[in-house]
Amino acid sequence: MSNEPAGVIELIELVRVEIPLVRPFRTSFGTDTVRDALLVHVVTSAAEGWGECVADRAPLYSSEWVDGAAEVIERFLIPRVVDEPLADVEAVGSRLADVEGHPMAKGALEMALLDAQLRAQSMSLAAYFGAERTRVDCGVSIGIQDDTGALLELVAEYLDAGYRRIKLKIEPDHDVAPVRAVREHFGADVALQVDANAAYTRADGPTLAALDPFGLLLIEQPLAPDDIVGHARLAREIRTPICLDESITSARGAADAIELGACSIVNIKAGRVGGYLEARRVHDVCVARGVPVWCGGMLETGLGRAANVALAALPGFTLPGDTSASRRYFERDLTEPFVLDDGTLTVPLGPGIGVTPLPDALADFTTARRVVHRRSAR
Repeated sequence: MSNEPAGVIELIELVRVEIPLVRPFRTSFGTDTVRDALLVHVVTSAAEGWGECVADRAPLYSSEWVDGAAEVIERFLIPRVVDEPLADVEAVGSRLADVEGHPMAKGALEMALLDAQLRAQSMSLAAYFGAERTRVDCGVSIGIQDDTGALLELVAEYLDAGYRRIKLKIEPDHDVAPVRAVREHFGADVALQVDANAAYTRADGPTLAALDPFGLLLIEQPLAPDDIVGHARLAREIRTPICLDESITSARGAADAIELGACSIVNIKAGRVGGYLEARRVHDVCVARGVPVWCGGMLETGLGRAANVALAALPGFTLPGDTSASRRYFERDLTEPFVLDDGTLTVPLGPGIGVTPLPDALADFTTARRVVHRRSAR
């Protein structure tokens, strides 16, 4: 990135929004009915930028949660970045390194700063990453359904819409039956995968092996995030490729998991690894080792979706990601909606992340807004 100054940070505010989901989204750790998001808005003397924190309301998926992320950003992260000109966001990570953990909070602040810097330089996030595509293939994630008929209706709806891959959330006692139903109804040509969200244990190898006959693209995160050895053992017990998600928290962690044989595919989520810069490093590690990657989703608004689509345009993203269209989750998005076109989304090519909140939508969805840093007059 150019060292051309992108201005000094004049203001940082935290914005809380709530956007209703079009239908409840159930996984093995809970059910969401709204997207309760924390946004970071940075204003510099040269531009402004937006970041989105992907933490949930409660620390069930990860140890982070929205209120905690806001506290960490305000008390510990912002003081480490506001005293110097915004000249190189690549250096932000080193400024925040002494704060242990909190990758989602760090990722949100980094995204806002990166957006502001790139807007000041009239460069898109995709161009900064070195993206090679202008469109990315899209898959869709379907939450756990108690009714098989309802599940089949949802799969049919998304296939008719053009999605190029179907992902089913699974959990113990809700795994083989729904996969079998989808395979028998739609046939072997549908690209199908499952996501366990760490709901199984090492003792569940036979259950997971029962998924092998269905020709799945992968099984995502079957065991606990810290059970790398267990995943390596499971990989020798089943034929279905194992993809790690929650276990991958850094580029080094990805390299270790691959070396140990714990996975042959990686799902990259920027918030989980501490931001889009580290997500790009995870991509590079996987490409160097011949491991395909895809971009995961965390119910992002159009802000996070824009950044995800830019990331997914990198060459190593060879599998359709969870970069679904806006209407998959929201009747009305925070930004101009992302629209599915022949199973793909267009990569934003405007400066920064390429999108901004629509003023009316931001006003309607905002539940709290607070300035947490303002540059003192000198």
